[in-house]
Amino acid sequence: MTIERIQHIVEGRLSPKRFAHTLGVVDMAKRLANHYGVRVDQAEMAALLHDAMKECSLEAMQDMVQQAQIPVDKEMLSNGALLHGPAGAAYAKLELHIQDESICEAIRVHTLGSTHMSVLDKIIFLADYIEPNRDFPGVEELRTLAFQDLNAAVVQAYDGTIRHLLDQGLSIHVDTIQGRNSVLLERSEV
Repeated sequence: MTIERIQHIVEGRLSPKRFAHTLGVVDMAKRLANHYGVRVDQAEMAALLHDAMKECSLEAMQDMVQQAQIPVDKEMLSNGALLHGPAGAAYAKLELHIQDESICEAIRVHTLGSTHMSVLDKIIFLADYIEPNRDFPGVEELRTLAFQDLNAAVVQAYDGTIRHLLDQGLSIHVDTIQGRNSVLLERSEV
C-alpha cells in the first residue's frame, strides 16, 4: 500500500486538528530520520499511523489490541490516551497489513516510551512531542536539542511529560518511568 493511500485513509479517520498534528509529526519525523540516518520511509509511515486509533472508542481500541494479541496492562486497557499507541500498532498490522515490526513498534511505544527504544522509536516519540504545531515554553530549545543529542532530547521530553502529569495530579505509567531510566542508562554508557 502506498504512503499516499495510507495518508488518505488516516485523514478519513481523524479530525482536521488531529490530522494537522499528524502531518506535523510526519514532517518532524522525516527530518529527524534523515539527520540520524534512519530510513525516512519507516519514519514517515510510523508517524502517519501513530494516532490512527486516537479518536476511536475505548472499546474499539480494546478490540483491536485483543485481536492482534498485543499485551497491555489493566491501566492501559482502561485508558484510551494510553491504549491508542498499542491499538494503532494493531490497526497497522491487522487492517493495513504493515509487516515491518520496527514501524509497528514505534507506533506502539510513541506515547509511553519503552525500555531499549530503537532510534526510530525515539524519533517518533520525540516528533510527536515537538512537531511544528506544538507550542509550549521551551519547545524551540527542545527542537534544537533534538538535532544535537537525540537521547538528551528524549529524556527532556520524558521530563516534561512527567512534570505535566504531576501538575495534573495524574498517574505516571510504569513504562514511562522505565523508558526514561533506560535512556538515562544508555546515555551514561556512551
